[in-house]
Amino acid sequence: MTDPIFDNVHAVNAWADGEPDTLRLSVDTKATVHVGEYSRRGRSRGRRPVAALDHDMMPKRKLVPGGILEPVEGRAFLFFTESHKTSAFVADGLQRWWALRKPALGNILRLVLNLDNGPECTSHRRYFLQRLVEFADREGLELRLIYYPPYHSKYNSIERYWGGLERSWNGYLLDSVPTVLERAGTFVWRTHRAVVSITDAVYEKGLRLNSKANKALEARLDRSASLPWWDITIKSQKVS
Repeated sequence: MTDPIFDNVHAVNAWADGEPDTLRLSVDTKATVHVGEYSRRGRSRGRRPVAALDHDMMPKRKLVPGGILEPVEGRAFLFFTESHKTSAFVADGLQRWWALRKPALGNILRLVLNLDNGPECTSHRRYFLQRLVEFADREGLELRLIYYPPYHSKYNSIERYWGGLERSWNGYLLDSVPTVLERAGTFVWRTHRAVVSITDAVYEKGLRLNSKANKALEARLDRSASLPWWDITIKSQKVS
């Protein structure tokens, strides 16, 4: 028996990859990185093992990674914060990615976002959806949000990227923020080095829309009739 959510993911992804004016993205955040001389159970690239602490005791600094992967070409944009992992953090990352890639993507009119229903970007997170509506209107883009089924985020393309990045940097001491960014920026995936960015923005948890804003937001969302929480289209209302 097939899963209608998976069937939809596969069908939309295949369609998106074949459309010249559409670009598919895999979007996700990664577990917090504790910055310090901690063992990450990786293999050292040197002749002698790297001396490291064997557990994370009261890490003084942390970094939250977010990522946007272009699965077809393998290009990746990694964005970091020392603040909280929130919907605004993800939305800001998408905006920064587009600002960098827009000059080379002049023919793109539509973005298909593969998402995994994590708490900061779930299809129930109305603040996240509102930020995407604002992004679509500002940039004149159509967005289509395609979610993977529950507990199946491993099939999202960027999960394989995260796994490769983790294997790459686990043999090093990620003892400072510049070191983390350097290791992330030197990781190569399908011949492409990641573009890395860090923000000093402070992200507040628990931001919500009021009932009036929720109603206005829903009017902007074209939810699939059969999969309303797994397939959402946002069309731009940008005025020329």
